[in-house]
This record gives sequence, structure tokens and C-alpha cells, in this order.
Amino acid sequence: MISYETLKKILFKFEPETAHNIAEYGLRVLGKCRIAKAYMEKKNYISNPKLTQEVFGVKFENPVGLAAGFDKNATMIKAMKSLGFGFTEIGTMTPKPQDGNPKPRMFRYPEQKSVQNAMGFNNKGSHEVLKNLKKVYPFSIPVGANIGKNKTTPEEFALSDYKSLIKKFEGNSDYLVINISSPNTPNLRDLQNEKFITELFTMAKELTAKPILLKIAPDMEVAMAINLCNSAINAGAAGIIATNTTIDYSLVPNCQNFGGLSGACLTQKSANLFKELARELFGKTILISVGGISNSEQAYERIKNGATLVQTYSGMIFEGPSMVRKINEGILELMAKDGYENISQAIGANLK
Repeated sequence: MISYETLKKILFKFEPETAHNIAEYGLRVLGKCRIAKAYMEKKNYISNPKLTQEVFGVKFENPVGLAAGFDKNATMIKAMKSLGFGFTEIGTMTPKPQDGNPKPRMFRYPEQKSVQNAMGFNNKGSHEVLKNLKKVYPFSIPVGANIGKNKTTPEEFALSDYKSLIKKFEGNSDYLVINISSPNTPNLRDLQNEKFITELFTMAKELTAKPILLKIAPDMEVAMAINLCNSAINAGAAGIIATNTTIDYSLVPNCQNFGGLSGACLTQKSANLFKELARELFGKTILISVGGISNSEQAYERIKNGATLVQTYSGMIFEGPSMVRKINEGILELMAKDGYENISQAIGANLK
């Protein structure tokens, strides 16, 4: 079988967005091919009682999930277990279809193992995505739905976009994520204020009992991030996902001056903010860490610092389809070194 290093050389000859589309096509085909799917699941998917936990009343057989942004239209869910993921998050979806920002809008930096995207919530719209989702949900691993407002929706009507999306997806997902932290929709990050967050989660709580989480940006001051998260939790948020991509362009030399950076360049920045947040929020709510995670040491550090679950996306571009299996195997080894019988003992160990 062709190695990922060889495949990567071929894929990296294409523009990043074209390479993504090729990967999507391949994963859609994989999802329909029973034999190949079963073979890869057996090879990559780690189901171990030591990693199994119940979160939001939902069973997670391993703690490593796919972050939003990869499967925008819920077309690849069937292949996610074959890549080893313990859960997956689709989106970001908007109420109406939108094309996103002008191309080129995705850039890769192989030396820094990092990616920059200015996609702008390109998706087929909630109606089409829901049709795709209904074909596979409920699935054998938990599925989250990441939702955002349309670019053309004025700020004062943003609540109505989130309201329609919650109503649409709450019956066909295991949890929902409010995305107001993408840097690629003009003024979206302005909604990261306590007034809007309180209104949003108060409304959401009246619409559904399904867990709804807030995803935050890594570029806020720690005190502001803590206040924002507390507002969300007090208004009914079931958890916090930290963090989205960064607009700190000093992290990658000669990168573009627009869009969000992810991958290895974000590792430290995301880890630092997560650590500070967890000091304040651990025990109050569920914390999910994402941002620059590509190996077991990084994942385990976030878990010991308070993450119940972790997510990854950009790392897979550089490390390939065996990455998630290696992370889960590594977490088991690190747990054994620390004498832990179950992941619940490791979660927040540095804070206890």
C-alpha cells in the first residue's frame, strides 16, 4: 500500500484547497467501501475501556476528535472511524448556503507544519447539510454540529441565525458548538462579548436540552476569555472549546496578513490559554482543547491540564491517517507510566 509520505508529496503539488477536495473525495469513497473501511477501522480505531468515558450522557470510546472545518457539509462522517477518531464535528454550517471568501484562501507552510485559512464558512447551507447528516445519524461515534451566522446577516440579527440552526441540528447531533470565533467572517469576533453570549445561551437553553458549547479564539486576553466563558456557563453552556485559529501572524514568517493560522505554530499559544482557562473553569464545565495537537504528548498535556476531550485537524495534513491511532496509543502508554487505570484519573491531574 502507498505510504502517506509518498501520497503527501503528490497532494502537496496541488493548491491546498484542491488537495482538500481530493482528500474529501477519497474519504467519501472510503465511507462507501465496506471492506476498505473495515480494514482501516481495525487498524486505526482504538476502543479501550481505559480511554472510554461518558460526557454529556454520550459514550466516547477515545478522547481524540476531528475539529470543525474539515467536514463542512457532513459528507465524510462514515470515514471518520477509519481514521481513528473517537468523535467528529461537522461544519461550520450557516442557515443559507455561502461560497465563502475569494480564492486563494488556504495556504500551507510545510516547514512550520502549519496552515492558514480564510475560507469564510463556505458550506452548502443548513438545509443541504442536514440532508447529508440525516443519512448517517445516529452514527457509531458521537457527532457534533458547529454552527455560525451568515456573512450577510447583520450583527443585530445574529441571534436569529443561531436560533434557526439550533432548531435544525439539535435532533441530529450529539452536541452543538457556537462558533463566534472564526476570524474569517467580518465582525464575527465582535460577538465575543458577555451581553451577546448571555442572550445566546439563555435562548439556546429554552430551545433544547442538547449540550451546547462555546468555541473561543486564542487571541483574547486571559481575563476577558475567562469572563466570557463564565458568562456562557452561567447562561447554560455545557462546555468550552479552546481554541480556534489565531490571527497572530508573527508565528509564521512571511505568512499572509489575513485568515487564521493553525497547526504546529498554534500549539504553544493554544496550550497556554487553555491552561489559564482550565485553572479557573475546571470542575465547573466540560473543557475541550484544540489547537496545534499532533502527538500524544501534546494531547496528554492538555488532558492533564483539564481537557476531557481533545480535537485535531491541521496536524493530520502533515502526519497522515495514522496520527490519531498513534495519539491514542501514546496516551495509553503515558497513562500507564503515571499509574492511571482510566482516563478520568488523568483529566485535570495537574490541577488536583
